[in-house]
Amino acid sequence: MSQALRLLPPPIQLTDVPEPRWDHVLRLSDDTGLLEHARNAIVRREHGYCVDDVSRGLLLASREPRPAPEVLRAAERYLAFLTHAQAPDGAYRNRMSYDRRWLDEPSLGDWWGRALWGLGTAAARAAAGYLRREALEAFRISARRRSPYPRAMAFAGLGAAEVLRADPRDRQAAELLGDAATVIGLPGSDPLWVWPERELTYANPALAEVVIAAGDLLGDEALLGDGLRMLAWLCDMQGHDGHLSTVPVGGWQPGAPRHRHDQQPIEAAATADACATAAAVTGDERWDAPLFQAIAWFLGDNDTGTVMCDAETGGCYDGLKVDGPNLNQGAESTLALLSTLQHARTLAHRSATRPSGGLG
Repeated sequence: MSQALRLLPPPIQLTDVPEPRWDHVLRLSDDTGLLEHARNAIVRREHGYCVDDVSRGLLLASREPRPAPEVLRAAERYLAFLTHAQAPDGAYRNRMSYDRRWLDEPSLGDWWGRALWGLGTAAARAAAGYLRREALEAFRISARRRSPYPRAMAFAGLGAAEVLRADPRDRQAAELLGDAATVIGLPGSDPLWVWPERELTYANPALAEVVIAAGDLLGDEALLGDGLRMLAWLCDMQGHDGHLSTVPVGGWQPGAPRHRHDQQPIEAAATADACATAAAVTGDERWDAPLFQAIAWFLGDNDTGTVMCDAETGGCYDGLKVDGPNLNQGAESTLALLSTLQHARTLAHRSATRPSGGLG
């Protein structure tokens, strides 16, 4: 297919975006937690569970304004899994086999940060009070710790931001959020490479998002400006022929050619998260455009014109390769789709209430 033919279908509209569906997430869930992998749409039990995905599941269930009973029950199981994975000193195990054996020792890797993100979101937003109370107690245990890894700190900081939005007087959350922004660092002065790191690897939008959140919630306008500048530059870097082209596996470095194969749904979801936060913090409609690009990425407005979601199962394909999708529908990718569709629902409501009735 030629590049010109790719442009023939009509552009995706906000009205084309489906509602968030929990079908496949619940298909991958059991009475222990959320299983990590699938072949096609069928769960691979031999790969077991991981805190990374269970944390994402709790986060998204907590963001549902009116969760169905089965989603609320899943949130309870996810929270129980996270409290079981938590060590008394606040570190976290990550991997459990299907026969419920932990396969690693507690540490402060990305999963520690993601657990705090999920716990903080549940503490602030879960539909049931008993979930909010338990999530906050677990959050406080792990929020005492600090990770040496910037992305782990970014994820933890985003959880702290949720707690701080719910209670602006929460000193522990404010300190964790401030420390997360400090670990990320400040953008550089070179307009060709604004990013505070020497390469773009994974979960890059989360770094900009936590700096934006820290600037907003801690009352630091300069820090807020730094975070917005980082995100604007990243969105520009990820723009390609009018659509989102996320940083792929292998990353990008300054001065090197930017390959665009092996894109992961979680990167599009992270872009949507960060742009939604920027829009909420600033009230600036200009962030709606890159947010919508992240939504449209899942619906086929991407480098290969591939629809990444399965309408039959409600799942999402695991990756976008140069020759099309990886058809497996694991937890990480499906949660990425669900997260982004949650933002689409909010964007549709915001767009409907504007005088123009449409995007920016």
